[in-house]
Order: sequence, then structure tokens, then C-alpha cells
Amino acid sequence: MYPFNGRKKGETKKEMQYCNYTLETEGEGEIDEMSFQIARILRPTSKEIIFLCIGSDRSTGDSFGPLVGTMLRENQVPYHVFGTLAEPVHALNLKSVFKEIKKQFKNPFIFGIDACLGGYHQIGSIFLTKGSFSPGEAMSKSLPELGDYHLKAVVNYFLPHQSLNGTRLDTVMNLAKITTKIIVKAV
Repeated sequence: MYPFNGRKKGETKKEMQYCNYTLETEGEGEIDEMSFQIARILRPTSKEIIFLCIGSDRSTGDSFGPLVGTMLRENQVPYHVFGTLAEPVHALNLKSVFKEIKKQFKNPFIFGIDACLGGYHQIGSIFLTKGSFSPGEAMSKSLPELGDYHLKAVVNYFLPHQSLNGTRLDTVMNLAKITTKIIVKAV
């Protein structure tokens, strides 16, 4: 899967990855497990919690983050949410938004949410992973690594540049609804 390179020396992807969900199974058990894991991650922290939802509303595949951010705000999650359809956080403004977050919040806990590309069999999967991630890496963008934990949804398979624009809106909407349900259950 692309991109998960935020490993610390000696860690493997399996060690960092807590759990995943896939649209094909439609299992409430997986949703409950992921919600439980997110609650277990968020509850003990005394830091300000920020959901940083990365993506652009100008690309179907990349709209996952802003859709989740919008849905989190609509569900009135009790945390700060950056990145919505009205105010997306994307490659062009990520650095300035991240700078603003650092200015507003002293050492916040950042929970990243972003779309990603993977193998064909991974489309529809949501992965909860510990550590930072590099937004835009699959598209060869040089953006800062960020986040303490992150959720990545595989919206399409990896074919440079065309795969985000050729992503089915139905897949992205379903993944955004499930991700929002997971987070709302966690809080």
C-alpha cells in the first residue's frame, strides 16, 4: 500500500498498523474494533486533539479527507477539525495550515485522515496506523510528514496521476461515511 513510510527504525508495517476495515465485509465487528482502538488512543491524551483531514474537493479520489472533515463537523465531534469541503486542507495550503495549527495549539495530538492508493484488492479498506504520514507521496508531492496517528482509506489502485481522478464517488462516499461512523462511535 502507498504511502506508509512513517516507520521508526526496526518497526514493520504490521507492528504499526492497529486494525483495518474493508467495505467488502461490511462487518459491525470491525467498525466496533476500530472505534475501540481509536477511543483507546484518544482518551488518555491530555493534549488538544486535532483531526486533520487532508484532500481536495476538486478530485473525486482526493475528496475523502474533506468529506470526513465535513461529516465530523456535522456530527459535532468534540475535537478540532481542519479540512472540510468548505475549507479543504490540500497540497497548496497544507504548510500554512500546519503552521497555523502549531501557532494556535501547543504540542497538539494530530490525527490525520487521508485517501491513499493501494493494490486493487485493497480498494475499500481503511487502515488505522500509528505514526506520521506523508500526504501526497503517491503523487510525488513533497509535503511535510505529520500526525501522531492516521486513518488512510484506499480509494483506488496505484497508477500514477490518473487513479485519483478516475475514482468512483460511490467508493469515496461509502468510505467517508464508515470512517465518520468509526470516529463518532469512538468519541
